[in-house]
Amino acid sequence: MKSMKFSVIICTYMRPHSVIRLLDSLLLQTIMADEILLIDGSVNTETAQVVNPYYEKLPLSYHSVQPEERGLTLQRNVGVRLSSESSDVLVFLDDDVVLSEDFLKHLISCFTDSEVVGSDGLVTNECRWIPCEKQPKSNRYMFIDGYKLTLSARDRLRSYLGLFPKHIQPGITPLYGHGKSSLPPTGKSYEVDHLIGCMMAFRRSLFSQIKFSSYFIGYGLYEDYDFSVRAGKFGKLITNTAARLEHHHAPSGRPNTYKYGKMVVSNGWYVWRLKHPHPGMINIFKWHMITLLLMLFRLTNVISMNSETRRQALGDFAGRTVAWFKLIFIKPRPKL
Repeated sequence: MKSMKFSVIICTYMRPHSVIRLLDSLLLQTIMADEILLIDGSVNTETAQVVNPYYEKLPLSYHSVQPEERGLTLQRNVGVRLSSESSDVLVFLDDDVVLSEDFLKHLISCFTDSEVVGSDGLVTNECRWIPCEKQPKSNRYMFIDGYKLTLSARDRLRSYLGLFPKHIQPGITPLYGHGKSSLPPTGKSYEVDHLIGCMMAFRRSLFSQIKFSSYFIGYGLYEDYDFSVRAGKFGKLITNTAARLEHHHAPSGRPNTYKYGKMVVSNGWYVWRLKHPHPGMINIFKWHMITLLLMLFRLTNVISMNSETRRQALGDFAGRTVAWFKLIFIKPRPKL
């Protein structure tokens, strides 16, 4: 296993405490990366200072980017450029994840299959699957390999309306988009068509063909899906549920809810049509119906929540609404 060389690339922005937690978990890995590159877009030197103690403990190098290189996809491309050409695999980690001790071992093991070009793992603190021996007929649940997932109210409504991919494996995108990503903690590997951005690994040779898209400026929601779709044209993508971490979603560096809501719809449309450029009229209708239904769910949150959460929900709803109307007149265009 260790004969396969790999680099870890961590892109960060103004999250020094998150970076420390991640580096601490890298210290405990059962196999060590050949190099760890920290690509920092911060506008101060706090992150650069807090990582000083780790240079003697880890194969760590720190790189501060120029203002024009800030943003997740741009910083990832910087990391690719600076990584060792002798690495077989490049692992991309968000700065706010904490790895289980054998995370890298299981993640890298996927590449023993020569057809695999990309892999990811399981986010344990977001996994809601529980063991289940029997499978009662109910729209309340999804079932996979002895596990069940209780659907949320909005997903149950979608299921009743025939707008939820209940019988499609998570990680596989239906023709009408709006798929699910979460897989059960079986310890098995599953072939998927998109990977989770907080923990993606790809063969380095892939980057002679494609790179992370500059369309996703700044926070760049769904940039992971975009790259996965393009990477999947070169080989298989695998989710190894034995490769586990926690994702803590640090609040700093994220857009306001209005901008986020706009990205949910506009970027969501972009990656859906990248994956399915000719989905057919029925599936186009379904995509819009699901988008409108999710908008209405956000509107109900405005009524039912406390004042601060109500303000956030209203911003999200407004952003989604503006982006949806804009799609009628202007469709996003690929920008690689």
